[in-house]
Amino acid sequence: MARRTLFRNARLLDPASGRDEPGALLMDGDVIEDLGPSLLAEAFGPDIEQTDCEGLCVAPGLIDLHVATGEPGAEHKETLKSAGRAAAAGGVTTLVVSPDTDPPIDARAIVDFVLRRARDASLVRIYPAGALTRGLAGERIAEIGLMREAGAVLFSNGGRTIANSATLRRAMLYAGGFGAGGFGAPVMHRPLDPFLGGGVMNAGHFADRLGLPGVPAAAESIGVFRDLRLAEATGAHFLLDQISAAESLPLIAAAKARGIDAGASVSAAHLALNELDIGEYRTFARLSPPLRTEEDRQALVAALREGVIDIVTSGHDPRPTEEKRLPFEEASAGGVGLETLLPTLLTLVAEGRIPLLRALFTVTAAPAVFLGLPQGRLARGAPADCVIFDPLAPWRLNAENLRSKSRNSPFDGRLFQGMVARTLVGGRIVFDSGRLPASGTVEKER
Repeated sequence: MARRTLFRNARLLDPASGRDEPGALLMDGDVIEDLGPSLLAEAFGPDIEQTDCEGLCVAPGLIDLHVATGEPGAEHKETLKSAGRAAAAGGVTTLVVSPDTDPPIDARAIVDFVLRRARDASLVRIYPAGALTRGLAGERIAEIGLMREAGAVLFSNGGRTIANSATLRRAMLYAGGFGAGGFGAPVMHRPLDPFLGGGVMNAGHFADRLGLPGVPAAAESIGVFRDLRLAEATGAHFLLDQISAAESLPLIAAAKARGIDAGASVSAAHLALNELDIGEYRTFARLSPPLRTEEDRQALVAALREGVIDIVTSGHDPRPTEEKRLPFEEASAGGVGLETLLPTLLTLVAEGRIPLLRALFTVTAAPAVFLGLPQGRLARGAPADCVIFDPLAPWRLNAENLRSKSRNSPFDGRLFQGMVARTLVGGRIVFDSGRLPASGTVEKER
């Protein structure tokens, strides 16, 4: 019989419904049976396992739309198993694997492989994103229909922009449009004018001082304008991937005002860091898109608070030491982020920059709705995917303690406020910090 577990003395947070109240949550196997302030521990017999949450927050598990791994092809960077371990420690219960693997996820067989490996090896739910173009080359449309049939939940070109507007339009029509054979699948694309995007950091005075080639904000905003016009023309269910520049935001707001089915995401790093965090050529802070000015960062936080930006991702992009311990211009762009996604948002909440429910909405309900998944909410009958966290616990990140195979975190040494105590997927404990009393057994990696 399915195990029933009561989590009592909790602060229940459900961004989808606006719930923020003390109470208890009852799980029956892999689903949520009931929740609310009226659930009293005294009403349940000894056959119900009980956990005292000690006033900590219980929220839906996080959903991360942009996670790069090395598997298949570069398992030394990250495997699905190690990515799942890092995700569980960060309160992420569902993640979407970016298609830029080797070989890319551009065919049905690779989608099948990722789903099988994830089922066998990962502690969390893993879904593949299918490539929009074959080999991510931006030229020929990939097997979108077959990949959608096989289980791809999202289509993107990973970190590679499709320069040819006609190709991107066909991909949007085929994947995201509902007319002329479209599959109505979510489409995500990185906006960039590739002829302006050849630098290694934000263009400006700081790049000039360091003697490094820069990427101007216009490279992004030009791409944003084009992609939004194509989304409007094709009717695609569309998301701009990892916005970084303030000048892109009015374009997004205007598109939404016109009723275009388009949104935008931002990585947690771009909400918390700026170009000055590069310091003296600190390669762990070389990201794609690049970190921009403090004015850009503050504008991104405001846009997230106001709903112009819809979704926050980790932008998780593991890179081994040999790709980072190089001169800045030669180092690979990318940083790990699965374990710092929630703490970054909670730190912004603690600073009074964004309300707690709004912050959580961007990593739970919003990505769930975009993908059409049942996760991302605390409700009767919903999957029992939850994170229990202390929103006030202070701690400092030591990258050596990260669970990812690569430890290239731009947050190394940074102070955070907010810590994960326990993560559950389908009612199973997949991460336990030891903060709460024992309840059941922690799911072991397969």
